[in-house]
Amino acid sequence: MIINLAPQRRANLLSIEKMGDALIINEVFYDFAPIPEGATLPSVAIKSDFIVGDVVRKNGEIELTIFLPHGANPRLEQVFPQPIVIHDDGKVNLP
Repeated sequence: MIINLAPQRRANLLSIEKMGDALIINEVFYDFAPIPEGATLPSVAIKSDFIVGDVVRKNGEIELTIFLPHGANPRLEQVFPQPIVIHDDGKVNLP
């Protein structure tokens, strides 16, 4: 799974956990397993305050973009985050 991060100044907290082709974002479960290779799940079909844009499966990997909330004085890695590539299930470490 590839998670791209879109920094945004927000007061929200963000926690993400990966479970197979699913994510738990702030305790809400999103299952992307039904997305076949080469397909796109349009963002309008996803009810989330954090998932930005469409979710796609390419080369067997789910790829999506999630808002990364930060405060008034973010660290450099929060303002210019690198994509997170995840192979194992568990908590996702965020910058």
